[in-house]
Amino acid sequence: MGAGARVPGARGGHVTGVGGDQAAPSCDSCVTCGDVAVRVRVAGLLPEGLALAATGAGTEEISVALVEARVGDTVLVHAGEAIAVVERAGA
Repeated sequence: MGAGARVPGARGGHVTGVGGDQAAPSCDSCVTCGDVAVRVRVAGLLPEGLALAATGAGTEEISVALVEARVGDTVLVHAGEAIAVVERAGA
């Protein structure tokens, strides 16, 4: 299964680095599921380590489980997972 595949119940709805032969639809429309990391602003925090991200092309659900993100922070996201906080809100 390639990066960007969606599986119900997966963190953020995205699969990152999962092997196997599970069938799942492609996630070609997600800005944060691409092959490169992108900068996005955290628009809202959700339960279970998830957040809403303003991507410039809309709002997407991402995982912030690996970082300590706050609303308004800019995070670097790869495959639906925030991997770094690059700018704090109000800083």
